[in-house]
Amino acid sequence: MSERKVIRVRDVMKPGFDIVDGMATVSEALQTMKHVDTKALIVDKRHDDDEYGIVLLSDIARQVMAKDKAPERVNVYEIMSKPVVCVDPQMDIRYCARMFDRFGLSRAPVVEAGKVVGIISYTDMVLKGFSPN
Repeated sequence: MSERKVIRVRDVMKPGFDIVDGMATVSEALQTMKHVDTKALIVDKRHDDDEYGIVLLSDIARQVMAKDKAPERVNVYEIMSKPVVCVDPQMDIRYCARMFDRFGLSRAPVVEAGKVVGIISYTDMVLKGFSPN
């Protein structure tokens, strides 16, 4: 019986992500997005004892667009999820997928030594975790 190779979150995560201040407006945050493929904005900590937050593009659609609110009048902190469930880069992607299922997540920041180093999603885990390379 051959041993299965462990695929770590670090191996499949997206290292590119956008980090924004919670006080920014949704409009400002969207204008500064460089990594639209992550479909999320990480909300920065305000101080060392604070926690990271996250805003998904689906949150903006549901809480701003669908409610016909002006994105220049809504601050990121009003629609973010905080604290956000973070993932360790050394975690096996099988456990990461189980955690996503258990907590109803679609993506999460990857945090190492208290700093965001990437973002992981189901898509990353499936497409990169099952690829023959």
